[in-house]
Amino acid sequence: MSPRPQSATQLQRMLALVPWILANPETTIDELAKRFEVSSREIEKDLAVLPLCGLPPYTADRLIDVLVSEDGSVSIRLAEYFERPLRLTPGEGLALLAAGRALLAVPGSDPSGPLANALVKLEEVVGGPVAVDVGNTDHLSELQSAVAKSEQVEMVYHSFARDEISTRRVDPQQVFHALGFWYLAAFCHQADDDRLFRIDRVQSVRLTGEQSKKRPVDDDFESIFHPKVNDERVRFLLNSEALWVIEDLPIEDSIERDNGKVEVVIAVSGTAFLDRLLLRLGPAVEVIDPPSARDDLVKATQRILDLYSS
Repeated sequence: MSPRPQSATQLQRMLALVPWILANPETTIDELAKRFEVSSREIEKDLAVLPLCGLPPYTADRLIDVLVSEDGSVSIRLAEYFERPLRLTPGEGLALLAAGRALLAVPGSDPSGPLANALVKLEEVVGGPVAVDVGNTDHLSELQSAVAKSEQVEMVYHSFARDEISTRRVDPQQVFHALGFWYLAAFCHQADDDRLFRIDRVQSVRLTGEQSKKRPVDDDFESIFHPKVNDERVRFLLNSEALWVIEDLPIEDSIERDNGKVEVVIAVSGTAFLDRLLLRLGPAVEVIDPPSARDDLVKATQRILDLYSS
């Protein structure tokens, strides 16, 4: 498997956890799990990482101190460095303000807590408010409501991987924001399995009035993509211009080659996804295996050429 975990969502949540715990000392792990809409196990993982966060040389006075009592209550003591006032350039202030506004969109963040109050003061210094778009969609509130009421939903959905539109009846389990998009985690009756749906690809939503079945939320939902055993594995050779693939896609293996090139293996669940990826990468990628993937690229290229010539 890829040595790089899908950590962006965890980082966002941890950044929102710290100000909440500081403003609510002795809050419990169960209370945090409920507020941030994850399992207690995920909160425990976050709290285990926080004591490793700080600044060089990573001595005790520069690391965050996390205390968890026997009854599950949590308290945080920040390293001395974090208590000192910072001197920011205008550019740094705007960047910090934008990042803070994005954090307030994370489920569980306190819109009137210390972070929000600090951002108001920062806005006064930098000269005005900053609006941050975190990917809100037309059907977000409907699906959040369905999750809260445990109500089954019928929706029309565009699958990007297969480039097809279908009607799905699902039991919503969780709505969360990750990597710039909103997702619905749900049990899909058509697939008879758990699935993730990107909410901006939902074309319509109909509340059925039927109660969805209570199911445990998969702690690994927020890794975004879960390849199946029978998904095709494609081996690529990426040059320096295509190395963003390693950061943006869930790779299963990577080997550094000569001249800065990297060989990677990616699980592909649909030919439409593979076609788009290969066309986007163009000469920056070479398909090593299987040969059928190389043939798919030739066919996809020809289809596009036919569209322009018709």
